[in-house]
Amino acid sequence: MNPVYEKLERSYESFRRKVSFEPKAAIVLGSGLGNYADHIRVVQELDYHEIEGFPVSTVPGHAGKFIFGYVQDVPVVCMKGRVHYYEGYPVSDVVLPVRLMKLMGAQILFLTNASGGINPAFHAGDFMLIKDHISLFAPNPLIGPNIEELGVRFPDMSHVYDPALQQILKDAAAECGIALQEGVYAQLTGPSFESPAEIRMLHTLGADAVGMSTVVEAIAANHMGMRICGISCVSNLAAGMTDHPLTHEEVQEAANVAAPKFTKLVSTAVGKFGQLL
Repeated sequence: MNPVYEKLERSYESFRRKVSFEPKAAIVLGSGLGNYADHIRVVQELDYHEIEGFPVSTVPGHAGKFIFGYVQDVPVVCMKGRVHYYEGYPVSDVVLPVRLMKLMGAQILFLTNASGGINPAFHAGDFMLIKDHISLFAPNPLIGPNIEELGVRFPDMSHVYDPALQQILKDAAAECGIALQEGVYAQLTGPSFESPAEIRMLHTLGADAVGMSTVVEAIAANHMGMRICGISCVSNLAAGMTDHPLTHEEVQEAANVAAPKFTKLVSTAVGKFGQLL
C-alpha cells in the first residue's frame, strides 16, 4: 500500500475510535481567526495529539484541535490551527488533515487564511474572496505515485473554487453589509515574509494577496472531489508597499480586529451551504 495512504488510513481509524460525528462541511481557520470556533454549537473536540500520525502545528495562534458541531443546522468539522510546509513537515503531512476531513464525510471545504495584500486597492482588514490561486515553490501534494483511492492522476484545475460556493459567499457578505474584495491568492513557502522584489514578481503574475498556506490544501481537496471556497483576511500590505517591517504579531492583531466581521460572514455563509448538501 502507498505509505501516504496507509498513514491517512491509520489517522482515520484513530479518529473514528474517538469520534462518531459525521460532518458535511469542513472549515480551516487561519492565523488569528481561531476564535471563530467559539461560535460553533460544539458536540465534541479532538486534540491533534490524540490522532495517530497526525501532524501538530508549532505556530503561535494555532490551537491544534478539531471542533465538531453545528453552524446553524449544518454539521461541521472545524480545524482550529493548521500545519504549514515551513514547519518542516513533508507536504503529504501538510494536506493529511484536509484528506482526513473528506474521509470523515465533509463534502465542502471552506479555507481561510491571513495574507499580505498585493493589489494596491486592498487595505489591511479587507476580506478577499479567493477566485483562483498560484502555487510557487511549495511542492505539489500530488507528486509521487497517484493514490487511486483518493482521485485521478491528472485532476482538472479549471474551477478549484466552486462557483456556487463563491456566490453564496458574495450573497452572505452582501447580507451582512461586509465589503468583499475578489482576487487571486498565491502561496509561497515561508516562513520568511516575501521580499519587495518577490512582491513585484507576484503582482506581475496576477496575484492579489500572498500567504504561506491554503493552495496545497486546495489541490489535495480538489483531487478528492471536494467543493472548495476560500476567504483571505488581508492582515497587512505586503513588503515594499509600506515603509515598516512585517511581523507575525501584526498579522494576528489585524485578524483579531477583523474577527467580529469574519464570524458574521462565515456563520451566514456556512448556514447557506445547507442548500448544496
